[in-house]
Amino acid sequence: MVAVLVAASLLTKQILWTPISAINMQDIVTNQFKMTNASFVGTDKDGNPFKIYAKNGRKEYNKPDIIFLEKPSGSIVRMTDNKKITDKISANTGQFNLKTKQLDLNGHVRVDSSNGDKILTDEMVIQL
Repeated sequence: MVAVLVAASLLTKQILWTPISAINMQDIVTNQFKMTNASFVGTDKDGNPFKIYAKNGRKEYNKPDIIFLEKPSGSIVRMTDNKKITDKISANTGQFNLKTKQLDLNGHVRVDSSNGDKILTDEMVIQL
């Protein structure tokens, strides 16, 4: 492979190099792990199920327990007064902490509950 590159450069009199300074290290560090149509399913501390979906998800080297979410949505089941309530959630962006099971939602956060309650806000923190 190297011989072909050297021979080609001698024949064409042009060498195509990518200088190290042209590599965007910030992009490499920021996008260590990318997911498309990401899905997370689990149970909260009380054993109630939750499902979180996202258009895209990514992890960063310096924050290994955090998954950054684009267009997160999903459902969370909770018990209130011995009644099972399902909350449908959506937002523009979010962060899901795998270790603490904390979901931080930002931008046009919407919650529609099966009991008829509705929440519209800019930010919301959900401890699962």
